[in-house]
Amino acid sequence: MNKLRHIFIFAFLAITAYAIAQVGEHRNDFSVGFMGGYTMNSMDFMNPSIKQSKKGSPMFGFAARYICEKYFTAICGVEMELQYTNLGWKEVIEDGTENQYTRNLNYVQVPMLMQMGWGRERRGLKFIFEAGPQFGFYLNGSEKKVGNPWDPSHRPNGVNYQYGKEPDNKFDYGIAAGAGVEVSTPVGHFLLQGRYYYGLSDVFDNSKKGDFGRSANQTLLVKMTYLLDLVRTKGNNIK
Repeated sequence: MNKLRHIFIFAFLAITAYAIAQVGEHRNDFSVGFMGGYTMNSMDFMNPSIKQSKKGSPMFGFAARYICEKYFTAICGVEMELQYTNLGWKEVIEDGTENQYTRNLNYVQVPMLMQMGWGRERRGLKFIFEAGPQFGFYLNGSEKKVGNPWDPSHRPNGVNYQYGKEPDNKFDYGIAAGAGVEVSTPVGHFLLQGRYYYGLSDVFDNSKKGDFGRSANQTLLVKMTYLLDLVRTKGNNIK
């Protein structure tokens, strides 16, 4: 299974590289900026599963974008981001104890996305689509337990070994994809985006000796980004 996941990622990277290498009208636009947003995360627990609700947290980071060409009506480029996120999960406990549990997992993430846009390049509105691999590095975490007393012994099917357990895998990877709108002005680019991240790696050991068959991050993200051009393609025909 792990080999198939790696093959999927490398195939996606190859397709992305091919897509942005097509011959079109050359562009040489490089922009940098910052971003902030809000994540809604859950953990895809399987074998066994854990009932959850979405866990919300703010996120922030930096972004760099390079626009390399306009291919027919599509404006093509790549974007790399460095972001801090608080992921994890929030359990829905229905065993009569009225306990509550939230797990925080803090990551530095690096999305590497192909971006395509349709609309105005300099001033006005542009619709954008983006997709590509995303990598994350676990920093630290914390637990919030509510209950007097805290009694995990009544959890469904006896699933309580996630409590107090540190991630077995510090490296996280998966596929991110999203869409949004961009407004370009003389003072920079303002982007509003929605994105979904599908984790391919497991946080906890998924071997026969492990506690879960799957334990991967699944994230919905809404964010605002501001980008300032450092390099711009010259030409009066670019609108």
